[in-house]
Amino acid sequence: MKIARSYIEAVLDKDIVEVDGVKRDKEKMEMLLRSLAKNESTISSNNVLMRDIDNNVTEEDINISRNTITDYLNVLNRLHLIENQKSFMYKIRSRLNVGKNPKRHFVDPSLACAVLNITPEKLINDLETMGLYFEALCERDLKIYAESIGAKLYHYRENDTGVEVDAIVEFADGEYGAIEIKLGANKEEEAVASLKKFYDLAEVKPKFMCVVCGLYNAVIKRPDGIYVFPITALKP
Repeated sequence: MKIARSYIEAVLDKDIVEVDGVKRDKEKMEMLLRSLAKNESTISSNNVLMRDIDNNVTEEDINISRNTITDYLNVLNRLHLIENQKSFMYKIRSRLNVGKNPKRHFVDPSLACAVLNITPEKLINDLETMGLYFEALCERDLKIYAESIGAKLYHYRENDTGVEVDAIVEFADGEYGAIEIKLGANKEEEAVASLKKFYDLAEVKPKFMCVVCGLYNAVIKRPDGIYVFPITALKP
């Protein structure tokens, strides 16, 4: 926790200026980091971030523009502090309104915790937030493992009906898998229902579908062909 907080402090004190020699407002950058941490693992536009910042500012002389948001996000990308998860568009019915916004992520969820001063005790007492950060942890690992075999990680969301999938792993040959992520195994059926809705929607069916949980007793293949396993079973 101390290492993560020290890293964020170094970014705010030095890196945001030294990256290209342009002086930037530390307070505004810190507010943006807090907004990103609050929106971890969500599909939030730049406008959402801007409104989030505006709603939490009490000083009249502090405001942040769309151009500032874009510039600061570019800086955070260049510093490898954030790395968003792009939307999956491969051969899904074109008549549907498919969302294009990326899913927001810090490169590691520990950095988001450091920004908001979140301790393990706070997470245990806020399972909704813990679920989002657990999702970020799984997707961080999935991205690393996918890239090690030449694959890419995406997410999927269809705006017309709300069908979405937490993670899509697309392989170099065009095959792909659909993955739902749930902190608790008690959400297994909910995750499976979401995957089945996506399966019915897809023109090209996924090679596999699975549910990743925080705790699970084994790696299983359900009668419907969907795999369920704990995060500890993920391997490169």
